[in-house]
Amino acid sequence: MHAIAINGSPRKNHNTATILKHALDGAASAGATTETVHLYDLNYKGCTSCFACKRKDTKNPGRCAMKDDLTPVLEKIMNSDVLLLGSPIYLADVTGEMRSFIERLIFPIISYDDYNKPVFSGKISSAFFFTMNVPQEIFQYYREFLESHPKTLERTLHGSSEYLPVFDTYQFNDYSKYAAAMFNETHKAKVKAEQFPKDCAAAFEIGKRLAQKE
Repeated sequence: MHAIAINGSPRKNHNTATILKHALDGAASAGATTETVHLYDLNYKGCTSCFACKRKDTKNPGRCAMKDDLTPVLEKIMNSDVLLLGSPIYLADVTGEMRSFIERLIFPIISYDDYNKPVFSGKISSAFFFTMNVPQEIFQYYREFLESHPKTLERTLHGSSEYLPVFDTYQFNDYSKYAAAMFNETHKAKVKAEQFPKDCAAAFEIGKRLAQKE
């Protein structure tokens, strides 16, 4: 049993990374071995539309043919049991690095012979953690699009998938240094102290639950 977390944030020790750590701790409590990959440490690109993965003579169906820092990570994921993805929300979507990662992971799995029959024959349970600066009431404008990510993971990786949105995150160590008057630092600090620990606990339970399913 192996669980791998993919951090799509440029920060290694902030909101997204913290949520992922708790999810991994949950998986570990169920007996899984764990590891974390920080996408911003890697040198890679998104899909280049080479279509090598769609060739009839491909020797590695379901695998991206590009060779870069992401190649060994994708191979590890194909041999894992639980995949935990985390990203802050930039302009109503995941970060560019996370989006490029998803392209490289998912597009080779999609079959052009039958869209409803992914090439991948294994089973990987997954979860997506979205951290965002906006309050919960704004999520209604993001929900449909962000929910498409776990739905895609579930359809292509054959395992159950769920997601956890984390709202009103504390962004700056010192709000006085930034032009961010629309955000109330006192309110943000209260959310960080009272709600964020609950979000971390929820992430722990998700990691534990997914690991127990396998």
